[in-house]
Amino acid sequence: MKKMMIAAVSALTLGLAGCQSVDRNVAVPAGVGALGGALVGQAIGGNTESTLIGAGVGAAAGALVGAATNRPGECVYRDGRGQRYVAACPAGY
Repeated sequence: MKKMMIAAVSALTLGLAGCQSVDRNVAVPAGVGALGGALVGQAIGGNTESTLIGAGVGAAAGALVGAATNRPGECVYRDGRGQRYVAACPAGY
């Protein structure tokens, strides 16, 4: 039953993913992160559950890194109140 649920959720996710237009700067790092996470999950846990958890965590981390690096020439700063803002990077950075 557990395998059927995983297969159903995977099929639904893939079906919905086909309806979205994905930015390559996010999709490629997410794919690489998912692959790396799956390998690490398999190496640590040695079962399907740990592999799927590793793939999910890796995909999320890869997507976040890809989205953060999507703005060349712009840096993220924090002001005195802790608020984040984006501005041009210093010369030579």
